[in-house]
Amino acid sequence: MIGQRLEVRQGQGLVITPQLQQAIKLLQLSNQELDEYVDAELEKNPLLQREEAEGLPNEGREAPVDATELSFSDAEAPDRSSTVDAREDDVYGDATPGERTSDRLSDEAAEQPGLSDWSAAGKGGSFNDGDGGERPDRHDPTLWEHLQAQASTAGLSPTDHAIALSLIDGVDDGGYFRGELLEIAERLGCDLKRVERILTVCQGFEPTGVMARSVPECLKLQLIERNRFDPAMAILLDNLELLARRNLVALRTACGVDGEDLAEMIGELKALTPRPGAGFAGEVAQTVIPDVHVRADPAGGWRVELNTDTLPRLLVDKRYHATVSAAARSETEKAFVADCAAQANWLVKSLDQRAKTILKVGSEIVRQQDAFLAFGVEFLRPLNLKTVADAIGMHESTVSRVTSNKYVSTPRGVFELKFFFTAAIQATDGGASHSAEAVRHRIKSMIDHEGSGGDVLSDDRIVEILKEAGIDIARRTVAKYREALRIPSSIERRRMLKTG
Repeated sequence: MIGQRLEVRQGQGLVITPQLQQAIKLLQLSNQELDEYVDAELEKNPLLQREEAEGLPNEGREAPVDATELSFSDAEAPDRSSTVDAREDDVYGDATPGERTSDRLSDEAAEQPGLSDWSAAGKGGSFNDGDGGERPDRHDPTLWEHLQAQASTAGLSPTDHAIALSLIDGVDDGGYFRGELLEIAERLGCDLKRVERILTVCQGFEPTGVMARSVPECLKLQLIERNRFDPAMAILLDNLELLARRNLVALRTACGVDGEDLAEMIGELKALTPRPGAGFAGEVAQTVIPDVHVRADPAGGWRVELNTDTLPRLLVDKRYHATVSAAARSETEKAFVADCAAQANWLVKSLDQRAKTILKVGSEIVRQQDAFLAFGVEFLRPLNLKTVADAIGMHESTVSRVTSNKYVSTPRGVFELKFFFTAAIQATDGGASHSAEAVRHRIKSMIDHEGSGGDVLSDDRIVEILKEAGIDIARRTVAKYREALRIPSSIERRRMLKTG
């Protein structure tokens, strides 16, 4: 028998209110996107006013979020209900941003679905909440984005990748590197030769000639790619001022060629591009404004404080609210005024909670990575979202949103908060994890010294040696690290040793 009947069932469900959706969305906005969002809310809500406006009462002012001083002691985690946290079922996973960048960073990253490259984070508009929020228009990649994407796929170690990003920050619109290598080396706490080596790697990026330090070097890189760089051409590049003055006689003498060869060489130079970055003049580069400042405390430790210049300060105009409430006649008008008041109050509280959450997450990251601030990029510790989330009593997805598009100013430079999340290699005895960078350097050191011992180490043998040293690593991970370091296989290295 088929029939109809009514049933009453009771169940539990999780519903996210529009206000909570708004609070979650505010967490992942950059300071520029947040300023645009606040401007849009000010246009829609007549009860909202900026705090700088004159003639407004003080009742709506919120206490400013000030600095916090790290004592590096275990403190009781705050109550989860006191934070604008995400849903418990909204899990991003334990993968660190470093693991999402490339599967070479950890053995498990390749097996985790949904991992993506966070190297493009910070460009804005990454939320997809389905609330009708406006998303930014798609745009062609800028020169910086193009170089940064190549750096993420160049097989660099996390340390070398950080150096490459610092070098890319010194590239001008024409594609030339205008920074100081010694200053970058001192700021990152690494060797100058290592910075020079990474610059050489970056000079192999597309477009050819990019990140050169001078016009002759830019043209030289393009000639090398065309296999047209020879001693005569090198002399010509060293005497471009003679070419500019059209002193062809002096050029022929300096290069040791006849007039026909010189004309051919000059024709080859004319076919080159003196400004390799000119084709990427899409949008004007935006200055990165840090959300958090980290300074050394004279008493020891580090002082973490918010950049209050980036925080929009809003208040609810209670006097105007009282006026329009008294003038409202119809139910529609009263409902509109009540809704504006509720939205304004919630936005003010959400902005305050956002600032406190950023400060809390930033403080914990600084506590975890204090060795990097003190000694340099070599001392980055393994860190993932779960570690930070557990320490501050929040959900991992909340930490992920907070660290997206947020930057911190440190004595060693300005970094995105996600920069401080690095992959880890587990220890065989269950002790402290080893950073992927340290394991990678150990593998390189073992291979560099294998020639003196006469034996060439296979990947399996390297795994055995590392496990004896307390490092739990898979053979395929060793192969990934070796390939990332551009080291040939054991068979190829054995042939190279035999041929001398």
